[in-house]
Amino acid sequence: MLQMTRRNGNFAPLRRVAWAYSQASIPGAPKQHARRSAGASSGAMSANALIDTGAILALLDRTDRWHDSCVDAFQQLRLPLLTSEAVLTELFHLVGDRRSEMEAAWRFVRSGALVLGTIEDAELQQVHGLMSRYWDRPMDFADGTLVYLAKREFLSVILTVDHADFATYRIEGKRQFRVLPANHP
Repeated sequence: MLQMTRRNGNFAPLRRVAWAYSQASIPGAPKQHARRSAGASSGAMSANALIDTGAILALLDRTDRWHDSCVDAFQQLRLPLLTSEAVLTELFHLVGDRRSEMEAAWRFVRSGALVLGTIEDAELQQVHGLMSRYWDRPMDFADGTLVYLAKREFLSVILTVDHADFATYRIEGKRQFRVLPANHP
């Protein structure tokens, strides 16, 4: 569960890093691949990993204690990363009250670094089941959508600052997540 707030924090956006990393021509940048995902938004490429709200916030905020670890892990991943509408809802709720903060978040979201995984109404029952299984954590809706997307898209790597939660969650009740960044601040 995301346990942070950005309402009055010092927010320093990571300018154009996501855009730069999404460009295949930049040496050392993560590479995009062309495999399509059935559950991703129309025309989007599929992902090799997931990304959670806290990691996006850490990438954008140079003063965040997770910033350097998340940037290092982000640079090692192949883009785009899969996320959910629930994660974006959390992101824009927590990103801050200044227009510059919101615009920096939009630049990251629209940079090509992310692909949005859609969850249809018929799939919500499975997200509910996950939240019920992990009620004692508790699993929030955004985490539930990511665990569900991991199962549906056969992914196990996640970029998140919520290590304790994603170390507990299991994909299909069995497989563990590979949680990045590996280094804690």
